[in-house]
Amino acid sequence: MALALALLSLGGCQTDSKQQVMAVDKSQVELRAIQTRSFDTSDRNLTIRTVISSLQDLGFVIDKADEQLGIISGTKLSGYAMRMTVTVRPRGKTQMAVRASAQYNLVAVSDAEPYQQFFAALSKAMFLTANEVD
Repeated sequence: MALALALLSLGGCQTDSKQQVMAVDKSQVELRAIQTRSFDTSDRNLTIRTVISSLQDLGFVIDKADEQLGIISGTKLSGYAMRMTVTVRPRGKTQMAVRASAQYNLVAVSDAEPYQQFFAALSKAMFLTANEVD
């Protein structure tokens, strides 16, 4: 009898654990959707340069830029310490996927606003670059 109760209680825990894992996965998927945008270009180097200029326009100081890996890191120090790391990678043959990850005082940022600001600036810069507007 005690064994049956133990098995039943374990079965209940598994359901709760599964729900917890699914809830975490959902939040991670939502965060990834906030952090990632695709752009219609196959020019990876131009996209990297545009990411760098967009970060600088937003007040970030570029700490590292690795063109080979497609990773750019910058820090913004105007009253707070925000670090943003951006990766650029091909998505198919005609697009570049850009993913940003931000930290505020060493804590991951899940708020959409900093990502929206970055991607708004990047989208404008990509449009101007594609249309050769200086």
